[in-house]
Amino acid sequence: MSDVSFEQAIKQLEQIVVQLEQGDLPLEQALAQFEQAVKLSRLSQQKLQQAEQKVSQLLAQQGQEQLAEFKPQEDNV
Repeated sequence: MSDVSFEQAIKQLEQIVVQLEQGDLPLEQALAQFEQAVKLSRLSQQKLQQAEQKVSQLLAQQGQEQLAEFKPQEDNV
């Protein structure tokens, strides 16, 4: 499964979510889909971490600033 690209993993995750939300799958098949989704989620997270590390290394080699942690703004509506 490690040969799956980030984009492919996200697309498969979206498809699984749609199937699970419909609620038409037998329990065994739903559990198998959920297990696949967990694996794809972990793979996606790993690929994101690897990309972040590579960007950090490239910035460090160029003597540029390091990456800052992303903090989403909260809407005060």
